[in-house]
Amino acid sequence: MAKQASVSSGEEHMEHRLTLGEVLGYLVEDGLISRASADAMLAESRLKRIKDHPLTAVADQKWKSLRSPNQIMTLEFLGEWFARRVGLDYFHIDPLKIDFTAVTEIMSSAYATRFGVLPVQVFAEEVVVATIEPFMRDWEREIKAIIKKNIRRVFANPQDVARYLVEFYNLARSVKKASLQSKESSGISSFEQLVELGRSDKQFDANDQHIVNIVDWLWLYAFEQRASDIHIEPRREIGVVRFRIDGVLHQIYQIPMSVLTAMVSRIKLLGRMDLVEKRRPQDGRIKTRTADGQEAELRLSTMPTAFGEKLVMRIFDPEVLVRNFSDLGFSSEDQANWNAMSESPNGIILVTGPTGSGKTTTLYSTLKHLATPAVNVCTIEDPIEMVEPAFNQMQTQNAIDLDFAQGVRALMRQDPDIIMIGEIRDRATAEVAIQAALTGHLVLSTLHTNDAPSAIARLVDLGLPPYLISATLLGIMAQRLVRVLCTNCKKATPITSEEDNLWNHLVSPWKANRPTQFYHPVGCLDCRMTGYRGRIGIYEILLLSREIKQAIIDGVDIEKIRDMAYRTGMKPLRISGAMKIVSGMTTLSEVYKVASPAENA
Repeated sequence: MAKQASVSSGEEHMEHRLTLGEVLGYLVEDGLISRASADAMLAESRLKRIKDHPLTAVADQKWKSLRSPNQIMTLEFLGEWFARRVGLDYFHIDPLKIDFTAVTEIMSSAYATRFGVLPVQVFAEEVVVATIEPFMRDWEREIKAIIKKNIRRVFANPQDVARYLVEFYNLARSVKKASLQSKESSGISSFEQLVELGRSDKQFDANDQHIVNIVDWLWLYAFEQRASDIHIEPRREIGVVRFRIDGVLHQIYQIPMSVLTAMVSRIKLLGRMDLVEKRRPQDGRIKTRTADGQEAELRLSTMPTAFGEKLVMRIFDPEVLVRNFSDLGFSSEDQANWNAMSESPNGIILVTGPTGSGKTTTLYSTLKHLATPAVNVCTIEDPIEMVEPAFNQMQTQNAIDLDFAQGVRALMRQDPDIIMIGEIRDRATAEVAIQAALTGHLVLSTLHTNDAPSAIARLVDLGLPPYLISATLLGIMAQRLVRVLCTNCKKATPITSEEDNLWNHLVSPWKANRPTQFYHPVGCLDCRMTGYRGRIGIYEILLLSREIKQAIIDGVDIEKIRDMAYRTGMKPLRISGAMKIVSGMTTLSEVYKVASPAENA
């Protein structure tokens, strides 16, 4: 039989591995590439003996589709197209949504590698198996006979299958062996055992290679998924790992309690914490690197619970210190007002908001901007959030009575120009902050209040004389964080009557032009199907005018001060949020979550 010179797409679909000729033939038939391009690539592949999966080889060409909208044919694009072509569903493998322990029990690693398959979901009656070889099906009958469940095949990205086939089986192997090794010393299972922890000499081998692998894997995926916090939580029967991504907690994995306990011991060891002491909360810190070589800092906190030690790791990205204010969500007006306060030689600036509203990031970014070689920037924190060489940072130590007030007194003798106080919690700290401002220092700190004007009432409640507040306070900024719509998949839709009512309620009585359309989250691979990617701040900035300063001295109530602030140009949080909605950065629901009209009347 004569050898064909061009691509053939009419091969019989008997048991065989997918060939480059088949893929190129399908692409030509569907009008995605020209026959000339297909023939040229096929000829080149014979010379170079390309060993990659056919779809990977085609994706490397970076061809643009001949069909509108003429997008580049990435591997993800080709995977979705090919799945439709062969009549299979396309499955995107999200490692954080796969129970690697369950899926790796379906078949051995060698068997999965041999047939180019990877189990991805296990149900009571069915197992979903991702394949990169749709014309190889002998394995399906064999596995179905063994596990006594139906098999549903899906097609997946060949590079993902190759990567996770190795990672899932290695990880499952590490968890299984670590669990067997620590079976005799099982995890804490009740509160009664918990109170005896300090008297126990039993320790898990935190340096066991299997535990090291599991912890390394945990950090790797946390960095990849942009997690801000990792929660390792003991339960009665099994441990739970959760990631906070864009402010929302996601349950990631369930891990045997014995393995979880060993993981906590490993992390405590790296954070220079007391391994034996499990009855008291402890704090620690680890500095590591992400897969791309960037430094990352993890702040550790443990807490004794009924079932064992809970560990939370907060991930700090040093890049936040070099972000400009527009990246943080400041409008040009916000930035001008903030600069007017922060560039003053002395006085107090307060940032308010609940925990997790981005106050620390704002303060660190501001200090980084102010920390020139000509000034001495000192901080007192509980604990130090991020270590920054440009600052002189001190941490409170309750064991030796070094609190915020004592810390500021010590800093005052260090010839500071700018002082940052982690939080004003009591009268003593507020008084030393006032004293520092009166003696010519710029003081930045945080308070927990709902909005900017309420911070004045809070200072009065702490017992500060109104005339001192008026004399030293430069301004107050309240802030919140809202999730940012994914730019790759957000969708604009006409405004419904319900949305129109919500918008009017949000901005009333302020004059804010309603947009002609609202954007909504859709979900894509870039945002892990959430529709959101990252967070940004909304702000309410109160500058203390002469009128407001006099009102504080006169003891005017906070509602009247708030009205005065609005008349002099302060915009409430919800209006800042409305501006983000108009620009298509976020949604009505996000703004309502953090700055509803009831809170910011």
